[in-house]
Amino acid sequence: MSILGLKKKQPKTFKVKVITMDAEMEFSCEVKWKGKDLFDLVCRTIGLRETWFFGLRYTVKDTYAWLKPDKRVLDQDVPKDSPITFHFLAKFFPEKVEEELVQEITQHLFFLQVKKQILDEEIFCSPEASVLLASYAVQAKYGDYDPNFHKPGFLAQDELLPKRVNTGYLYQMTPEMWEEKITAWYAEHRNIARDEAEMEYLKIAQDLDMYGVSYFSITQNKRDTELLLGVDAQGLHIYSPNSKLNPKKSFPWSGIRNISYSEKEFTIKPLDKKKEVFKFYSSQLRVNKLILQLCIGNHDLFMRRRKVDSIEVQQMKAQAKEEKARKKMERQILAREKQLREEAERAKEEMERRMFQLQDEARMANEALLRSEETADLLAEKAQIAEEEAKLLAHKAAEAEQERQRLEVTALKTKEEHRLMEQKMREAEQLAVKLVEQSERRSKEADHLKQDLNEAKDAERRAKQKLLEITKTTYPLVAPYSNPPAPPGPDSMEMPLEMATSYRLDFKDSDMKRLSMEIERERLEYMEKSKHLQDQLKELKSEIESLKLEEQQQQQQAGLYNLRGYRNSSYMAQMAFFEEV
Repeated sequence: MSILGLKKKQPKTFKVKVITMDAEMEFSCEVKWKGKDLFDLVCRTIGLRETWFFGLRYTVKDTYAWLKPDKRVLDQDVPKDSPITFHFLAKFFPEKVEEELVQEITQHLFFLQVKKQILDEEIFCSPEASVLLASYAVQAKYGDYDPNFHKPGFLAQDELLPKRVNTGYLYQMTPEMWEEKITAWYAEHRNIARDEAEMEYLKIAQDLDMYGVSYFSITQNKRDTELLLGVDAQGLHIYSPNSKLNPKKSFPWSGIRNISYSEKEFTIKPLDKKKEVFKFYSSQLRVNKLILQLCIGNHDLFMRRRKVDSIEVQQMKAQAKEEKARKKMERQILAREKQLREEAERAKEEMERRMFQLQDEARMANEALLRSEETADLLAEKAQIAEEEAKLLAHKAAEAEQERQRLEVTALKTKEEHRLMEQKMREAEQLAVKLVEQSERRSKEADHLKQDLNEAKDAERRAKQKLLEITKTTYPLVAPYSNPPAPPGPDSMEMPLEMATSYRLDFKDSDMKRLSMEIERERLEYMEKSKHLQDQLKELKSEIESLKLEEQQQQQQAGLYNLRGYRNSSYMAQMAFFEEV
């Protein structure tokens, strides 16, 4: 036997795509699968147990149809696309959502579908109710309102209101104004969980007139009047074409005995036989089948609600009750923990604020301490500077006192020097007078000596002349003598004329030399005395100049202006005198 023979023949399959309100799923289905098989697979996948509210809807030409559970999928009028697209939607709606919807997933799917119908305006909703419903939708999506996180504009990307309300000019409201109103309601829903917010949304939505109603276009018998047929959980309703809110006639399920159709004709028989049978016509046979299917399903649920719940439903409700109690307990614990955490955060924030405040106070105290230390250092420095300045001032005062004493001593010395200078000046004047007198006397003596010298020179000249004359007259007489006459003896008192003349001449020469030497000596002495006097005068002048400089300095320091005038006048007089000398 070949290996191929051992292999089982693989069943033929087809692709299916199922779109729920919040997800898309793809399945591979066997060709023999019925509608119930695919529906159960979807319910198991999403964890749904309240299956009687939902169905798989598909589009057929210009209308829609629901997948029949007891017929093969491919044998129905489903699209021939691959994959085949189905929408998993609520087919029937409960009368009271709070009592009938048990599972949280069921509530969530109903919430999403009803919200979409309201936003798409398939269900009419007033602006006030739309704002309230939007606030619960925001609570379900974002949780509790937090003004620090939910800033203005955080709902700008969310679709929360019907287009008729949000963009209509009838209400004269901007999107920002609508968001402000929604946020005001949203802030009131604190501590509401997501499933509770969705349930509150459905409780408000179930009171709307168009909630859970499926509308079909019909015509009435004979008059061919266009009407609308509405099928919901309460019964059948007849509407005018222009009004889907207020029905013209209603047939509750409790008052209907039988519903049937023959091709396009649809018949409603009341339970009261006295009442007239109501007949109407639809445009297509497929629509009559759809109407009958919805009527049967809603009527079955209507009767089911009025009976005792099945064991499965009781178990589901018990589990849901326990789950709700558990979640409520968890929410309470969570709320308590959240409250404790918020209190801890507030305490932490308060402690942090207090810590920051204490840090600020410590920083300010530290800064104040630093400023105090800086001020103390500055004051100490200033005190030290003041002390140094005091010492300096004391030192300057001592120096000033010493200077004052020195100036006093200098003034005394100056006075003494002035007195000595005046005495020296007087002595110099006297010396100058003596020198002048001596000079005059010496000048007179020199004149006399010069006169005597001139007279001596004249006498010498005359004597020489006379000697020459005598020599000329006596020379011939003396020549014949062979021997000169003998000199006179020591005892002789007479002297020859020549000897006498020579002696006189010699005497005159020696006197002249002596006189000349004396005159020269006196002249040198006079020159030395004059030079010595000039040196004294120069020394005195330099002393006077130095005294003048010292006096000017003393006058600038001590302010001795009167003494300066006196000294200047005396010095000028002295200098004039010495320069004159």
